[in-house]
Amino acid sequence: MLIQTENAAAPADAVEAAPPVGTPSEAAAETWMWLGGMALIAIIAGILAHTILFAVMARLATNEDRKLIRSIVERMAAPSRIMFPLLALQFVLGSSVAGVTVVSSVVRVATVALIMSLTWAAIRGVSVLEDFVTARHRLDVPDNYQARRVTTQVTVLGRMLIVVMLIVGIAASLMTFPQVRQVGASLLASAGIIGLVTGMAARPIVENLLAGIQIAFTEPIQLDDVVVIQKEWGRIEEVTPTYIVVRIWDDRRLVVPLSYFITNPIENWTRRTANVLGTVTVHADYTAPVPVIRAELERILNESPLWDRRAWALQVTGNTANTVELRALMSARDGSQLFDLRCQVREKLIDFIQREFRTSLPRTRTEFRVSEPGLIAGDPNATAGHPGDGHAAAP
Repeated sequence: MLIQTENAAAPADAVEAAPPVGTPSEAAAETWMWLGGMALIAIIAGILAHTILFAVMARLATNEDRKLIRSIVERMAAPSRIMFPLLALQFVLGSSVAGVTVVSSVVRVATVALIMSLTWAAIRGVSVLEDFVTARHRLDVPDNYQARRVTTQVTVLGRMLIVVMLIVGIAASLMTFPQVRQVGASLLASAGIIGLVTGMAARPIVENLLAGIQIAFTEPIQLDDVVVIQKEWGRIEEVTPTYIVVRIWDDRRLVVPLSYFITNPIENWTRRTANVLGTVTVHADYTAPVPVIRAELERILNESPLWDRRAWALQVTGNTANTVELRALMSARDGSQLFDLRCQVREKLIDFIQREFRTSLPRTRTEFRVSEPGLIAGDPNATAGHPGDGHAAAP
């Protein structure tokens, strides 16, 4: 009887301890409903907060003097539209019941999406900073050295900061997965050889990044600088983290790595100021009246709007057996105006010499000599005293 009582009591305890098979727990169902409702409320609240905030900022940005707010609205609207609901959702799910597999997976996905949206917003924030600097430092003014200096620094550092943000954002997203952290720890344990190989492969990238930092602070070149690279004249049009685009005078683009500007000499016509000097060389005969031509050069420059009235001169800088070299010196506000001014002066000086001193144009002189009057030198058939054979009596 005792054995039967124990055997009978055991199934009864087991039945009382076990929940009904196939029927969900009411507490679990309430928890899921609560989580789902809170998540939905969080998403709606994030969307409403974004809509209200950016509507107010858009209204404030209608004023012309609030360019920074307008830039924030234009640049940050898209990433923040995703970021606000994710922040609210992260707050709700982060305080929910721990240990539930589905909730943990949703939290991880929301965390990765939040990290990427924050990275996107940070990159757009760099663009907002560039817009702010561009608005305060305009490049379309004659004396724009300070503007080019600041804009170049912000552009180079901003591009490099964007690269760093992308790397950090991707790394932070991957580190949310435990498996990736374990793989990372294993890779770090054997990072000696891998780091050496990677360093050798990434050497050009590292060189250009370091060159970008050096260019940003030492300022050998700036945006809109006039430079001569590999015998090509052009302007610095774009600065990126790895290369610089030079717009050539004929609208071609020369793409040059950043490291080139650190390791090779270049001509910079606008290093401190855009004012430049140029020369025009004219060759003339020894009989050319230099003072008169100098006065004509002064008249040409005074009538030209391209001359900035800083400097001018006309000097004899060389000579050959047949000609003298006249060099006209002039100044202009920038390289483009100097080129046009040089062409104008060259054309007008040549025209002046042709009109007023035609005999002063370069020419070759030849002198013929004869041994006797009426006798052609070097003619073996010529005989003195015979008429018609090259020798005639003097009248």
